[in-house]
Amino acid sequence: MVTAAPVAAPTTTPARPAPGPRFAALRHLGPNWYAAVMGTAVVATAGAGLPVDVPGVRAGATAVWALSFLMLLALLAARAVHLTHHRDQARAHLGDPAVAPFYGCLAMALLAVGGGTVVVGADWLGTTAAVAVDAVLFTAGTAVGLAAAVAVPYLMVVRHRVRPGSASPVWLLPVVAPMVSAALGPLLVPHLPAGQAQEALLLGCLAMFGLSLLATLLMLPLIFGRLVHGGPLPLALTPTLFLVLGPLGQSTTAAGKFADVAPGVLPAPYAEGFAVLAVLFGVPVMGFALLWLALAAALVLRARRRGMGFAMTWWAFTFPVGTCVTGAEALGAHTGLAAYDWLAVALYVLLVSAWLVALAGTGRGLADGRLLAPPRGAQSPEPVARSTEH
Repeated sequence: MVTAAPVAAPTTTPARPAPGPRFAALRHLGPNWYAAVMGTAVVATAGAGLPVDVPGVRAGATAVWALSFLMLLALLAARAVHLTHHRDQARAHLGDPAVAPFYGCLAMALLAVGGGTVVVGADWLGTTAAVAVDAVLFTAGTAVGLAAAVAVPYLMVVRHRVRPGSASPVWLLPVVAPMVSAALGPLLVPHLPAGQAQEALLLGCLAMFGLSLLATLLMLPLIFGRLVHGGPLPLALTPTLFLVLGPLGQSTTAAGKFADVAPGVLPAPYAEGFAVLAVLFGVPVMGFALLWLALAAALVLRARRRGMGFAMTWWAFTFPVGTCVTGAEALGAHTGLAAYDWLAVALYVLLVSAWLVALAGTGRGLADGRLLAPPRGAQSPEPVARSTEH
């Protein structure tokens, strides 16, 4: 009797789960994160210009500038990884009308850190190195800002599905970036050769001032109309109301900076005209900024009572308020009124408080992974965009 040898059961290796995409934690790192760099950098520049002499303020401002510089480098590296390994998500960001405007934040982050390098970073780096760093960041930030000011509105017209009544203060971000260039460009004017170079930069900044101001005036009626006809913004978006302060404070700052550097660069009548512009433009615009600050604060308090939690939109409490600080500082210098000096100090206290809260909330959100988690309901990386050509 022959018995068959038992057949050994085939050995199988359990299938391993497919590896996830590389750097998956960065997949949802959007351009809105540059707002944290902007908000940190403005704490430094606004603090350096305060009209009161408080021991330790400048040293603290310089340390905060250094932090903003490190944050910028880290974020540029992280975004480079994101663009390399998550191109589909990057395309989705450009195709999303809620996210695309945040590409203006990249420009403003470069510009804000560059301006801080000259204002306070020179204490550590020396003037020559500080000016060189600012020249690079200013050039890059201005180029990105002008590109965003054209490209994002173009996408809104041609590709984005923008529902009626969906206007948002976020729409201001790409068109405000040239105003930041206008306000910070004058810092470089004294370091250029006298004559054509200085005049070209100053008048170029004035052109960007007008570009951004007129574009902002187109947007503001849409934003206020959305509030009146559509009611308060969703809770998480309510802090973005503070973004309206950005072009107001930054334009007031820019007008003051033009008046500071115009003498010796432009002929006498025009130099004197800039001094007049700094006051006759800045005073009413700052008045409207304070009106909007009160309105936005009231709506934020309302949203907070209804359960508004921390989100990256809280960084909107920082940079726009910082521009109002620098605007008040400029008005104090050009009018000689102590009221503007005290306004600058009061707004700076508000700025630092908001910055500390936003920084702490961001740290907690990074530690527990909430801020880099996929948005609720995210199913497909496909952009929200029109599929037909126009």
